[in-house]
Formats: sequence, C-alpha cells, structure tokens
Amino acid sequence: MVHGTQGYRGTRVGVAQGSPPRNHSDHSDGEQLPRIRVPYWCAKGHETRLVFLKLPEDQIPVSWDCPKCGLPASRDPLHPASARSEDEIFKSHLDYVKERRSSQDAEKVLAGALERLRARGVLPDQLLGDA
Repeated sequence: MVHGTQGYRGTRVGVAQGSPPRNHSDHSDGEQLPRIRVPYWCAKGHETRLVFLKLPEDQIPVSWDCPKCGLPASRDPLHPASARSEDEIFKSHLDYVKERRSSQDAEKVLAGALERLRARGVLPDQLLGDA
C-alpha cells in the first residue's frame, strides 16, 4: 500500500533496451537495463528499498511515502523527511464525508436509505431488529 505519492515516470523492471515489451509467450533474451536499489528511511526508522532504472541522480525521487506507516521517507537515514502539513495528509472517503455531514445528518441519510430498501422489499424489518 502506497499512499498518494505523485506518479513517477519510468520503465518497469525487466524491460530490455531496444526491445518491445514482452508478453508471457515471448522468451527472447535482451540486454537488461541497469538498475539501482535506493534506500529510504521514515521518521519511525522504517527502511524501504526501491529499485529504479539507473537514472541521473536528479531524476531519482528525494522522498517516498513509507509503505508501513505512510510518513514521508528520505534517502538520508539521519535526516528523515519532514512530516506533511495537515493539508497534505491522506484522507479516506469517510474522512471527507465526516467533514461535510454531522452525526445527525448521517443518521437521517441512513434512515432514509433503510426506508427505501424496506419499501422495495430488499431489506426486511426483522433483519436489524427494527419494528
């Protein structure tokens, strides 16, 4: 699970230089592009090692989202990436809904949805113990 990190332009691992993408039935050998393994560390000390094509240093991401905790990770273990501001923190769909609706609004929406399901015969009254 990788959180909302920006897309990164690259080539998938195993692509041979100068050859079209292989399908499962094609077993032709090609020259493998050089790759490098780049470590990243988050503020909690988690280490993540990613494989990239051997690119110029300025094209390798300076930070990466930690797959274990979601915090930003840097390439320097002694200086982890700074935490995101509140505006950049990942929010789930439920988080956005909670920002727009109060608990009372949610109860009304739920009651209306249950009523419509019961009216269509999809949800029997006994299922939830309602009378």
